[in-house]
Amino acid sequence: MTIKFPQISIIIPVLNEEDYIKKVLLSIKNNASSNQVKEVLVIDGGSEDTTVKEATEAGARVISTSKGRALQMNVGAAIATGDILYFLHVDTLPPKDFDLEILHAYTEGFKVGCFRMKFDTTHLFLDIFAWFTRLNTQICRGGDQSLFILKTLFEKANGFNESYRIYEDNEFIRRIYKMADFKVLNNTVTTSSRRYDKKGVLALQWHFGMIHLKHFFGAGPDTLHRYYVKHIAL
Repeated sequence: MTIKFPQISIIIPVLNEEDYIKKVLLSIKNNASSNQVKEVLVIDGGSEDTTVKEATEAGARVISTSKGRALQMNVGAAIATGDILYFLHVDTLPPKDFDLEILHAYTEGFKVGCFRMKFDTTHLFLDIFAWFTRLNTQICRGGDQSLFILKTLFEKANGFNESYRIYEDNEFIRRIYKMADFKVLNNTVTTSSRRYDKKGVLALQWHFGMIHLKHFFGAGPDTLHRYYVKHIAL
């Protein structure tokens, strides 16, 4: 019996990312090993630099919409024609054969999952933090690990909550963990340490921890966003 593999739509939300967009698109091209990547959708939230131009020149389909990563990803999901949605941050690079790993997880019966993560720099604290992404528990999840999900399951979950201007990945994954078995793949994506470089590793991780804690104790999306703007926003 021949197994019919689903097709993958890659969705990348961006805003003024001219320094990173070509890198991630080239990484996708070089590391995909099947013909099942149907499309790469770059969802632009109003960039004022050369992001749109560079993404178009690199062969991606660019969709313009309002600013807001949850909104941008929902727009991408609605437009996507693939069976599997693969949400990827612009400063996160997928590993070799990433598409084959996603498809293999699908054949094992998994509808949703992510990769482990490592940073593009050597720092003991960041290495320890990245190590925990191999654990299949909700507290160890985050958008920088990327996320694959069957489009039908995404729609059943009603997509990302657009009330969350930050923390939208974590809020979505919290709901998904209750709906389906979650798969942590063996390979690793490589994500930029740029925010840690600018804010300081310990300081930034402290603030991320505070956001997790506030959400755990019931803080809403506006409270989380105000904290982010005060302590983290660059």
